[in-house]
Amino acid sequence: MNAESKKVFIVGTESDNPFAIDIGTYCRQATDPADLLSLKTFANSEFCPRFISDEKDLTHIGRKLEGVIVVIVSTASSQLSRNELAWRTLLVARAAKDNGAEHVVLVEPDLFFSAQDRGPRAEHGEVDFARDEADYKKFDGQPFTSRLYAEMLALSGVDAVITVHNHSGSVQRLFQRCVKDAFLNLNPAEVFADYIRTSDVAPSLHSGGGLLVCAPDKGARQFAVEVHKELATPSAALLFIAKQRRSERDVSSFVDIESPSKYEDIAGKDVAVFDDMVRTGGTLKECCRVLKGAGAGRMLFFVTHFYSSPEVRENLACPDLDEIVTTNTIPCILNRDTQGRLRRKMTVLKVERWISQYVLEFLNLPAGPPEGRLYTVDMSSKNPRWHAAESLR
Repeated sequence: MNAESKKVFIVGTESDNPFAIDIGTYCRQATDPADLLSLKTFANSEFCPRFISDEKDLTHIGRKLEGVIVVIVSTASSQLSRNELAWRTLLVARAAKDNGAEHVVLVEPDLFFSAQDRGPRAEHGEVDFARDEADYKKFDGQPFTSRLYAEMLALSGVDAVITVHNHSGSVQRLFQRCVKDAFLNLNPAEVFADYIRTSDVAPSLHSGGGLLVCAPDKGARQFAVEVHKELATPSAALLFIAKQRRSERDVSSFVDIESPSKYEDIAGKDVAVFDDMVRTGGTLKECCRVLKGAGAGRMLFFVTHFYSSPEVRENLACPDLDEIVTTNTIPCILNRDTQGRLRRKMTVLKVERWISQYVLEFLNLPAGPPEGRLYTVDMSSKNPRWHAAESLR
């Protein structure tokens, strides 16, 4: 059994979205997503998706998708804004349901509007910390957008959402309530741990020197613990960093008193810092400075969602950071111009095959034994480890 035999249509919100095409391929869909769904725009600029049908078939009008599970793959784009892509997702989902689709699943690796996970009132969001007046004021005058997005997805016909490493407890609770069947938040700890074990990104792990798995702040600790557990080796230890924010862009970092490893344990060890996203890079830059000052070996940054802003590129070009390992949940990071000077220290793990395994499992389709690794490696030939990484491609 494969995606075709169970009547699964895997489509994208852009006709030539490589991420959607790869998901379809790894789910063994023989038909190109662009041959299943036409994405047209009227002369007045209004978007109108249309599931392609036999023009001569007059017996299944409005029922072409009966019994079909439609999987919509949505990723950030260099051509369209996230706002435009979100609206496209809503209309594609509605087109599926209005033509009889049995089930609609959204695969959005970097879930849109997650940063707006609360609003200006107490009932706006269920966060994992006590909100104070300053936090409420931060959102004063703004919409509680993540709730609106979740409700709109449900209204458009989305029955389940599959995303990757969404850090917000408020968003997770919202989607668990709004989508009727499932909200799957995939954890990339297994992907990063496998890459560390099977590559030369952290030499001290294999040489006997050991590796420190580091959380740069309290919000990242659970993820660091999960990666450490996946590594499952006594050669790796945990290090917790705390930070004190002096202003919006100014922080100081130090080894937390609760850290399993102490300041004196850092010298001579490679340090891998883990986080779900990076938007400015200021905290990481300060963290790397402190750790290098303590005698750390290679400084590595593993991050799931990489937002390549000019500020990020400037901060992470610092000499204290040796390498960045990220995923392609935001696919434009694969572009060398987007990486800028960071291409010399950047590695991207392409995770379409990994995500596809979970899509197949959710659809109760046999995934079968993976052919090779669940990710592929992409890096510039400017990266010093480029030749060694060829075997993992």
